[in-house]
Amino acid sequence: MDLATLLETYHDAIVREWAHRLNTEVSDRYRQRPLEELLGTTSEAARANFAVLVKGDFSKIDRFIEKITQMRLKAGFPLSDVQKAFELYRTVLLPLLVREMEGEALLDALRKLNDCLSYTICKFSDYFQSQHERQIREHAEELEREVEKRTQELAESEAKYRVLVEEINDGYFVVQRGRIVFANRAFCEMHGYRPEEVLGRPYTDFVAPSSLEEVRRFYEGRAGGRGNLFVYFRLHKDGRSLPTENKVKVIHYQGRKAAAGICRDITERVEMERRMRESERLAHIGQLTTSLAHEIRNPLSSVKINIQILLRKLRLDGNDKRRMEIMAQEITRLERILEEMLDFARPVPLELKPTSVNSVVEASLEVMEAKIRERGLRVRKRLSKRVPMVLMDADRMEQALINVLLNSIEVLPKGGQIEIVTRQGRQDGRMVELRVSDNGPGVPEGDLPYVFDPFFSKKKGTGLGLTNVKKIVEAHGGEVRASLCHLRGMAITMRIPARR
Repeated sequence: MDLATLLETYHDAIVREWAHRLNTEVSDRYRQRPLEELLGTTSEAARANFAVLVKGDFSKIDRFIEKITQMRLKAGFPLSDVQKAFELYRTVLLPLLVREMEGEALLDALRKLNDCLSYTICKFSDYFQSQHERQIREHAEELEREVEKRTQELAESEAKYRVLVEEINDGYFVVQRGRIVFANRAFCEMHGYRPEEVLGRPYTDFVAPSSLEEVRRFYEGRAGGRGNLFVYFRLHKDGRSLPTENKVKVIHYQGRKAAAGICRDITERVEMERRMRESERLAHIGQLTTSLAHEIRNPLSSVKINIQILLRKLRLDGNDKRRMEIMAQEITRLERILEEMLDFARPVPLELKPTSVNSVVEASLEVMEAKIRERGLRVRKRLSKRVPMVLMDADRMEQALINVLLNSIEVLPKGGQIEIVTRQGRQDGRMVELRVSDNGPGVPEGDLPYVFDPFFSKKKGTGLGLTNVKKIVEAHGGEVRASLCHLRGMAITMRIPARR
């Protein structure tokens, strides 16, 4: 389904859900508005967004922004409430896009949606700012006639403006002569500083080195584009470079020319786009893997059957019989490798039941007991009795844990140790953690980001074991990460949502 058809088909449903969420989720002010009014404004906004997304026509959204700004300011709404209202359109539309579209069409629709909402929110903030500047000019004209009265009104207006600017979720700042002369709370927080640490500093102190030249071009007026909207990497106080969207506009601040900017953190959006690209890449690899596995499996089965027949019928002695047995064993190993490749390519169907993570650990260790004993390894268990039940497919999670254990067993020397820990998530208790660590050689730190990638392996095997672990854990709505232990060895931590 293309984007235009989707928006037309689901227009009424989008409007109803948008209005309902406005009425129940945003603020008391929206909760007090009549539902009929909210249905009317969301329907008009949805039509305006349609014009932007499908036709590239911004005129309707511009008119709507002017209308809704007047309505909400008159009713005493803070700027942050209206920003949240615009953002809800993304929340409502995203599930429909993911369900009804795919591939490049989906990525294109996501880019258009993000661009549309970035334009809308920045335009809304600009319009609010222009209204404020208009009020200031009117106050200045009136000041000549009623100096004392107008001075008081101007002070009140500026105080109200500052309160509203402090309430918005995006960073707002003003630059004069290369230094920041005003920054709201959100700007300071998204860079990791206190307000007093920001004012008076060069704006370049808050830009990552990789983006300095591009940002300078915009502030020096050498870059164009509608509304000077651009993406760069901001520099956090802790040294991180984080993706950020910024819109710059020339204004007059305290009687002098300045550049005002509104910046927004887009880390989640960038990560979502990265995951979409990664999903497509893995899908292509999966198709190729499935095709190869099926092509190899049939002749391999024939070879195995014939070897088994020969072993039963021929009277082989000594080395000849041993060679045939080795061939049969190696074919069985190849079949296991093919099965691992097919597991990677298949979707992960789940039969979810309330399950104890500790019982999965015990079952997995029982399966691996002989191999652990054969290698002379020690296992240390620290299983918390306080971990809640998890809605999971026990067989799949057992498969994932066995893959992790095998990863440790294969690299540990005799006398090596594996430690298994279960516990409730440290932050909010919504996750259950299962951690497997060993005191083996570990991996180079530079390889850590790639250990879950398909076919990444520096030892014998397919390199799909940890890939399948990640696939199973993520199918449960969880996450998995690899880390190096303090002294030596490696740890795999699986986090799964607790049952609620």
